[in-house]
Amino acid sequence: MIRYSVFILAFLLSGLPVIKTYAQPDSSHYYRAADGTNIYYEVKGKGYPVVLVHGFIVNATTWKKSPLYLDLLKNGYQVIIMDLRGNGKSDKPHTPQAYENDAQAKDIMGIVSELGIKKYDAIGYSRGSIIAARLLVLDKRVHKTILGGMGAEFTNPEWPRRIMFYHALMGDSVPELKTMVQNVQKSGLDQLALAYQQKEQPATSKEALLKVKKDVLVICGDHDKDNGLGTELAALIPKAKFIEVPGDHNHAASTQEFANEALAFIKK
Repeated sequence: MIRYSVFILAFLLSGLPVIKTYAQPDSSHYYRAADGTNIYYEVKGKGYPVVLVHGFIVNATTWKKSPLYLDLLKNGYQVIIMDLRGNGKSDKPHTPQAYENDAQAKDIMGIVSELGIKKYDAIGYSRGSIIAARLLVLDKRVHKTILGGMGAEFTNPEWPRRIMFYHALMGDSVPELKTMVQNVQKSGLDQLALAYQQKEQPATSKEALLKVKKDVLVICGDHDKDNGLGTELAALIPKAKFIEVPGDHNHAASTQEFANEALAFIKK
């Protein structure tokens, strides 16, 4: 049982009402999902909650190495990170069914509920933005969302890049992804779990994004075209804006510029 004290914090941000926040000790936990999968997560800080969602072939520790993580804490936010199922210290089911039906987004929603959080911001990067987009349309508690390193290609449920990754990780011959598979194997990652995450990766339709009325920021590196154009994704969401920062897909999220833009956005 997680024990916590309740604090009421008045945020004098434009248009943001008084919000209850729930102070947590700096600690790590496991959330047990409805299907029995254990999801590792960490909570640090006592302010307004911000959930960070990591990308593919990485885990929550990636965020801890970024300026954004430290800047959020320095500015009084409560930061919640987790290893999505199939990654890091979380369980890694070996059935595709364990990843279908928005399983990873629902894990995050379950963690938020376990912490007693009533409102939060979500920041995703790369594949984490695909999951954050699901939170944006599924969870009414989401206030603002940042989608980093992502274009509009993921709105297509038959996205060729996703399918190509799945086949490569399942052992099929995909020459352009040979290095990626070798890196997975050298790093000792669970290749089958990663494959099933690609197989069951959710898509958020353009029609669903068009209905989003919340504030969204799309941030991409100026040398990042890996997942399509961020300008195209921002154009699908009525209240979204697009910002470019220095870097390619693998490095933009670790820049101070990314952290500065993200922090400025959630502070408004």
